[in-house]
Amino acid sequence: MYRFFSSAYKFGGIAGALSIIAFLTLSFFYPDPTNLNLVFGYVITPVAIFLAIKFFKEYSNTGYLSFAEGMSVGFVAYMLEAIISLVGIWLILLIHPDLFDQVKLSKLDVLANSKESIVAQVGENSFDMTLESIKNMIPWDIALNDALWKIIPGLFFTIIISIILRKNPN
Repeated sequence: MYRFFSSAYKFGGIAGALSIIAFLTLSFFYPDPTNLNLVFGYVITPVAIFLAIKFFKEYSNTGYLSFAEGMSVGFVAYMLEAIISLVGIWLILLIHPDLFDQVKLSKLDVLANSKESIVAQVGENSFDMTLESIKNMIPWDIALNDALWKIIPGLFFTIIISIILRKNPN
């Protein structure tokens, strides 16, 4: 089993650690590092998945890769990245409640500044529900959102990369 997923563990773990480092680094430069960290995740996730699948194919599976193997390796890579990122960001926000308050305030400011266009698009009810959900937000919500936005694109990228790198023995 380790042979099967060794590259997924390595690249998923590295991507998760890089996501935590990116969140920490961005928090020094921006009041709300969450949005830019999501962009970073959109870049690092497909790279980690590609490298995990490519290394599995070349070094553990003698140059062959079935679609199912690619999907399995990719799944482990992006799930590990998401879990490590989730735990790391959650702990950072628990340890630094001032950062959490800053992120929450930034999200409330964006919502207040965009009120007219949001109400015009989705209505007053939706705006009020969004406002209430941001007011009730906890650190877990931010960390979970980050993890989900690594899992959803991760699945998409895994499918594409598995198809591109697939090579079955004849």
